[in-house]
Amino acid sequence: MPIVRMYSTQTCPYCMRAEGLLNKKGVQVQKIFVDKNPEEMNKMIEVTGLRSVPQIFIGDRHVGGYDAMVELDTQGELDSLLRQ
Repeated sequence: MPIVRMYSTQTCPYCMRAEGLLNKKGVQVQKIFVDKNPEEMNKMIEVTGLRSVPQIFIGDRHVGGYDAMVELDTQGELDSLLRQ
């Protein structure tokens, strides 16, 4: 199972929903709190070009935010990404 990383803040409701969905699928999420570490926020922006959280990575693949991950799940693609 690939490592799942999520750039997050401690109060972001979409981050909490994303983590909940991933936990239901048996996935542990490595959370990177950008509200506590401005360097990580800069890294997230550099890598994704985005300032919003969550930003979710499955392995090396950037899947986007919560809505994008739910869309992948609806299309049946999320489970296959998590199995790679």
